[in-house]
Amino acid sequence: MAVEAMSRGYALLRDPHSNKGTAFDSNERHEYGLEGLLPPTPTSIESQVARINAQLGALSDDLQKYLLLSDLQARNETLYYAVLMSDPAGFMPLVYTPTVGEACQKFDHIFHSARGIYIPISSKGNIRKLISNWPQEDVRFIVVTDGERILGLGDLGVGGMGIPIGKLSLYTACAGVPPEVCLPVTLDVGTNNSALLEDPLYLGLRHDRIRGDEYHAFIDEFVAAVTDLFPKCCIQWEDFANFNAIPILSRFKTKVCTYNDDIQGTASVALAGIYAALQITGGELIDQRFLFLGAGSAATGIADLIAQAMAMEGLPAAEARGRSSLFDVGGLLVGSRAVKGFQKPYLVDHEPVADFAEAIKLLRPTAIIGVSTVPKLFTKTVIETMAAINDRPIIFPYSNPTSRSECTAEEAYTWSKGKAVFASGSPFPPVVVDGRRFVPGQGNNVYIFPAMGMAVYATEAKLVTDDMFIVAAKAVAEQVGQDSLDLGLIYPPQSKILEASLHVARKIAEHIFDAGLANVERPADVGQLISSKAYKPVYRHLN
Repeated sequence: MAVEAMSRGYALLRDPHSNKGTAFDSNERHEYGLEGLLPPTPTSIESQVARINAQLGALSDDLQKYLLLSDLQARNETLYYAVLMSDPAGFMPLVYTPTVGEACQKFDHIFHSARGIYIPISSKGNIRKLISNWPQEDVRFIVVTDGERILGLGDLGVGGMGIPIGKLSLYTACAGVPPEVCLPVTLDVGTNNSALLEDPLYLGLRHDRIRGDEYHAFIDEFVAAVTDLFPKCCIQWEDFANFNAIPILSRFKTKVCTYNDDIQGTASVALAGIYAALQITGGELIDQRFLFLGAGSAATGIADLIAQAMAMEGLPAAEARGRSSLFDVGGLLVGSRAVKGFQKPYLVDHEPVADFAEAIKLLRPTAIIGVSTVPKLFTKTVIETMAAINDRPIIFPYSNPTSRSECTAEEAYTWSKGKAVFASGSPFPPVVVDGRRFVPGQGNNVYIFPAMGMAVYATEAKLVTDDMFIVAAKAVAEQVGQDSLDLGLIYPPQSKILEASLHVARKIAEHIFDAGLANVERPADVGQLISSKAYKPVYRHLN
């Protein structure tokens, strides 16, 4: 970014895109009127990273660390990403789940500085003007939420803004998507959270959520404004309630470049875990059976993608869908139950079954996948039942944050006597069972959405398709080495997330070119295209 005339002196030190803080050298300090405004000795960015790490090390509370990093992002973007990218595995839990959940819950009480765009439904008819206030003219990614289903925490209203901010930070830190092309957005349609409505510090609209035609007209206006102002932009929908998430995705997925990470990203990372787990359990994908605890958009999204992947391997579509079953608070989804349209392909022809362990005995799944957001539902009986019918049962409690996980890694490994092939949505520490050390993998969407973002950015893709998520899943799984599998780890180490993401991005980009969905000419080396586009957190000359 070029430095404008106004970005001099004190103003330059408050410009997060151009500020270098103590790293401004003597010539820059003279040229830009910074002399006397900084301590006299210039320092390197490495020294600045060390200083931030020391400040973080002095804090014992993760939310305080989150706030320190948020303040850093607001004043020196380059240094913020240099810190994150110096230890992505260490910082992901601070800038995203699980810490971001607490930050969203306390958003109105810890609010420091504005970031992104807030669009209240009271501004319908004027959305284009609101978005036009954003200073960047070439926005390539918008992560947008309406705050209704934040992680497993529910309706947090405008406090949900922490999710788009955090996700876009990971676009950059984990896959090198340039931060200047990213825009977090919150659509405020009200909240049904009475505690927020009664909180005098709540920052959002103080009325119940708007539903129905008025809501969907608001969404339509938002999409129209974005595609008009930013024609190369991809919209990622995040943490919408199921009854809105699925229709929104269905309405726009073939019309604009868009996807829903809760549905498609979650499905892709789950499929990646399955591909890798099969390297431990043996067998083919088309021979597996899956039972989901939870029957919302996340569950059906995973089941749909599994069915598509099975169909690509030659299994008839109906039979592929029949390999997955759903279980929710009302029990197994059977033919006699009234269900939503998106759940109908997964109905089981059987009498009602109210107990999850009994459903396991009936269906004999090779894998159980938890997306219920209700903790501790993978009980000792459930795990023991899975271990009794499978030599190596696949146990995936994917609900997050950690407090919502269907079981812990220790419970899964201990109750299965070390037989479980385990991955979870939130991080768990290593576990030792009968002298054997297991390293639980985290089925985190971070393996998917940053790479998808980089591939879309580099190719200027017209659409995001389900096939792209299958390609991404295979690309993640193929990076899991035997040394990791021996420890039970079925995802690439997060310490190498940038390397992993660029590999996945290349595979997706190759598919985008093959499918004729790119808006740029295919280069001789797609990998070189990806690496050339990747952001690096280094200070640049200001002119």
